[in-house]
Amino acid sequence: MKYLFFVLMALTFYKCTPPATSSRIDSIQDFSSEYVQDRNISVWLPEGYTSNKQYDVLYMHDGQMLFDSTKTWNGQEWEVDKTMQQLISDEIIKPTIVVGIWNISELRTIEYFPRKAYDLLSDSVKNVLSEERLAQAPLSDNYLKFIIEELKPYIDKTYSTNSGKESTFIAGSSMGGLISMYALCEYPDVFDAAACLSTHWPGTYFANEEIPKAFAAYMSNNLPSAETHKFYFDYGTETLDSLYEPYQLMIDSVLIKKGYSSENWVTKKFEGEAHKETDWAKRFNIPIEFIMKK
Repeated sequence: MKYLFFVLMALTFYKCTPPATSSRIDSIQDFSSEYVQDRNISVWLPEGYTSNKQYDVLYMHDGQMLFDSTKTWNGQEWEVDKTMQQLISDEIIKPTIVVGIWNISELRTIEYFPRKAYDLLSDSVKNVLSEERLAQAPLSDNYLKFIIEELKPYIDKTYSTNSGKESTFIAGSSMGGLISMYALCEYPDVFDAAACLSTHWPGTYFANEEIPKAFAAYMSNNLPSAETHKFYFDYGTETLDSLYEPYQLMIDSVLIKKGYSSENWVTKKFEGEAHKETDWAKRFNIPIEFIMKK
């Protein structure tokens, strides 16, 4: 009887324990993978996180740039925690966990460049790429397997999540925009929507029209159904973003041909904004509201 009493007391305490009053970030050091090099993961939990309810999940690339400018290489951040908490508090989106996947700088281009689009390129362009940023064929298929087969199961097991497609989203900027697009196309049964900010359609840092055309061709053959998925794209007009408009318009035409409309796709142009975290932070609420609004 005494044992039963303590069990009941423990259960009562668990159910009555108030949720955390502030958000927090869990840091996972050197998350192990069979597909890619081990890396750090940052998991942001919103105010009031509790195991008594389930949360949507937003996966984001370049995880070290999302939350803390005092630890980033350029002193900038996305302010993801602030924006997400405000959207949740205002009941614009459902309570959501954000999983920040840190990049490894020397592998970033190789892991974020969509492999199946790369395979459409001519050998001459591949050779030029190898001299620039891609010392080997892209590892993006392995990077996505890491997310789908290793990281997501861990997150769903460790935290209280809604694990279904309708509650799982992905987002990134620049090359992170490319891999977010690729993730939704390759795993439409896992992700509901993708937010792709300042998507780096040139693919590298030399001008070659064949590369964005390969992305367009890949998307034309692999876009998920417009009836069940959403895409968000944007670009600024300064620095690297100044290159993107003609390529984004080409991608937009592919989306239109595949049945996407204002209900499930938006592309926005931001005059005067550049290719940097502080500008993405200013407008981060816009893509999140579009892809995740209740």
